[in-house]
Amino acid sequence: MGAFPFALFAFPLYLSSMYYRYHVFFCTNQRDAGRECCQRFGAAEVRDYAKQRIKALGLHVQEGGKKGVRINSAGCLDRCSEGPVLVVYPEGVWYSYVDREDVDEIIDEHLTNGRVVERLNI
Repeated sequence: MGAFPFALFAFPLYLSSMYYRYHVFFCTNQRDAGRECCQRFGAAEVRDYAKQRIKALGLHVQEGGKKGVRINSAGCLDRCSEGPVLVVYPEGVWYSYVDREDVDEIIDEHLTNGRVVERLNI
């Protein structure tokens, strides 16, 4: 028996030990002039907006003392051609977004209701 069946067995244990309900990483990497990068699209500002919106909605806390949604910056996530991008853990769902309205949809659907936003999923 390989590692794969064990991974399936261990995944529920991993989820139960997660510190945050959702941990979201926005790529905010800035590359040299002319090279594709998420920051070229204002990724840090959109990350700041998402962080403020999560707090305004009270999603940063969760019942039972556990942490809710955490928004963080990441260095290069190596998907620059699909950018700007973010990834939501624990599921490992990747999104590309264009504007704040797309991020609002990710917050409202995925982070609030647990539904993947298929049109933004990469």
